[in-house]
Amino acid sequence: MLRTENRILTTHAGSLPRRESLTAMLVKSSRGEAVDRAAMLREIEESTRYVVHKQLEAGVGVGNNGEQSRESFFTYVQHRMTGFGGRSERPIMRDIVRYPSFRKLMAPMFQRSMVDLLHAPKAIGEVQYRDRAAVDLECADTLRILDDQQTKFAEPFMTAPSPGIIASAMLNEYYENYEKYVIAVAKALHTEYEYIVSHGFLLQVDCPDLAMERHTSYADRPLTEFLDYVELNIAAMNRALHGIAPDRVRMHVCWGNYEAPHDLDVPLAQILPLPYQANVGALVLEAANPRHQHEYRCFKEFPPPDHMSLVTGVIDTKTNYVEHHEVVADRLERAANAIGDPRRVMAGTDCGFETSAGLGEVAEEIVWAKLRAMRAGADLASHRLFH
Repeated sequence: MLRTENRILTTHAGSLPRRESLTAMLVKSSRGEAVDRAAMLREIEESTRYVVHKQLEAGVGVGNNGEQSRESFFTYVQHRMTGFGGRSERPIMRDIVRYPSFRKLMAPMFQRSMVDLLHAPKAIGEVQYRDRAAVDLECADTLRILDDQQTKFAEPFMTAPSPGIIASAMLNEYYENYEKYVIAVAKALHTEYEYIVSHGFLLQVDCPDLAMERHTSYADRPLTEFLDYVELNIAAMNRALHGIAPDRVRMHVCWGNYEAPHDLDVPLAQILPLPYQANVGALVLEAANPRHQHEYRCFKEFPPPDHMSLVTGVIDTKTNYVEHHEVVADRLERAANAIGDPRRVMAGTDCGFETSAGLGEVAEEIVWAKLRAMRAGADLASHRLFH
């Protein structure tokens, strides 16, 4: 994993806007409806080329394929693993439920065509990784497209969900208990994790379970129970990462990529330093939105292990404001001062821009403007921190 030496690197959390035509196909596929496979592969190819070009144009240093071939950041596993079917019934995030007028205001957004993450398939049989055909195709296509570019990423990455978010959002109707289910998912995910890293990608494991589930499935339970759940999920993830060098893995933790009050989010101070138990080389954390941008202070009280870097969110993925480069620079400087070493800090986004096909809250052109602002702010912070 690359570290900053004299210029702060920029990255993002994974998903980028998809074309409307591709979104329509992915939504159908997520529902088990027939899709013209050849046409969808062409759409994925064109859309991936586009988002790779736009990232490079915006100055992104550590970039990816924008998750263009995936219906969402985690439900795509139903096409790569056995055991999933039916329909889960997930609770709505508690911060939305507690404000009825806000829920009514947001209703039109949830009526548009998109992959429904609250009603994902559930575990109805033994979860196993089918074969590596799909991940092989994604890796090969991404590498081919990256190789065609005149300019290159400093390092490419690829995302994959954590065992915990799959086991929490794709509900269990087969295993004896949650622990057995999440361990089975971890065993299956090991195949994908290992394959991604073996092809030269930095692996990003997406773990909203480690924060968002506090105000979702654990909303009515004691904090101690939630912290036990976090420890169990991290242990399961470490099992999935067995044999993979920590410096080839980064872990993304978030409180949910949706616009809402977020006033029930578990404070970062209450879950740190549990994420430090993960066998990863970097944390990717929200730090730009109004609910969490003060939490850089936590790293003074709970400093990360020496081997661990921080990708700090400097761009909010839930608002169409384009952050000023001075604001970006300030956020990076605060994080660097809290960590105590600017070489261990990278600029990132709070979350993905379209974690589920059709569910993006930032206009496509503004996404690229935000990424350009991130690069400009990182340049300014680099000048201040290294010169």
